[in-house]
Amino acid sequence: MDIEVARTDLEDVRVVDVPSPELADGQARIRVDRFALTANNITYAVFGEAMRYWEFFPVAGDDDHRWGRIPVWGFGDVVESRSPDLAVGERLYGYLPMSTDLVITVGRADLRGVSDVAEHRSAMASAYSRYVRCADDPLYRAEREDLQMLLFPLFFTSFVIEDYLADNQRFGSDQTVVSSASSKTAIGLAHLAHEAGGRMVGLTSPANLAFVEALGVYDQVLPYAQVGQIDTTPSVFVDIAGNRDVVQAVHRHLADHLEHSLVVGGTHWDHRAEGPDEPLPGPAPQFFFAPTQISKRAKEWGREELDRRTGAAWDRFAGWASGWIQLVDARGAPAVVDVYHELLAGHADPRTGSICSMHS
Repeated sequence: MDIEVARTDLEDVRVVDVPSPELADGQARIRVDRFALTANNITYAVFGEAMRYWEFFPVAGDDDHRWGRIPVWGFGDVVESRSPDLAVGERLYGYLPMSTDLVITVGRADLRGVSDVAEHRSAMASAYSRYVRCADDPLYRAEREDLQMLLFPLFFTSFVIEDYLADNQRFGSDQTVVSSASSKTAIGLAHLAHEAGGRMVGLTSPANLAFVEALGVYDQVLPYAQVGQIDTTPSVFVDIAGNRDVVQAVHRHLADHLEHSLVVGGTHWDHRAEGPDEPLPGPAPQFFFAPTQISKRAKEWGREELDRRTGAAWDRFAGWASGWIQLVDARGAPAVVDVYHELLAGHADPRTGSICSMHS
């Protein structure tokens, strides 16, 4: 069973009962146990064509490419295997579809995990095709599965953004301004910057203002209508909202004080700009592709050192986040679709995190 979304109309969703294919040699079947669904997954859909997210889990028989399956992060169990490198019963963490199961072609295998080398994933970033064996993952804690699937992929993006900024001496800036400050990615970035002593300015909706302020990791929190109150000092802008009017307002206000502009997400995916599409003052926004910085650090530090640094930061963040996050279960395809529509409409409470399962 799959949840499929119309690529050109994200509100159009269907649940399809698809028979699971027979395994070929070298393949394994993963029962998708549980996964997290967040605004980040809406970003995957918004940038599905540009960043090729639709290609990770193509819809069989969809020759006109009308439908797509949105990737999620979660846990699954190997229930059938024709690969000597993956045993039935192993629990895996990684990139999954909103489906009851997934067939992978097992490639590069080691003690830590395996990669899916199916032909349609060969051109994709390798980080998204890796499935980690929970039994040998130093980050894994059974009691922390919900936090890991909900927050770790977003926190890892936050970690890589913060590292990218630090790697570039923060482009000579004195402060970082981030939109969609209530999003999990923005919160992770603010937590890391706060630890490092950097100044963080969060932009958010009036409804989320009190929540964002109470987190204690932003030096200044402003509603979108008050962009003009941002200090005019050398700044970096990290855009997670994808709201063109907010981007224009930040660029116009900071102008020559804006040292770098980074596009990370599109939580305001359905926003329709109010003003004319005018050239932006300051540097042109650049789309941030996390795998590029990950690859750079893996070469410079080595994978073990990258994992060590990430793991230490994650342990601190997870301990802090467990004090305010509220976990909500959604079981069965109809409940998962309801969560998806709530996120799509922007109505989700930033204090909550949805843990989903296609199995009732």
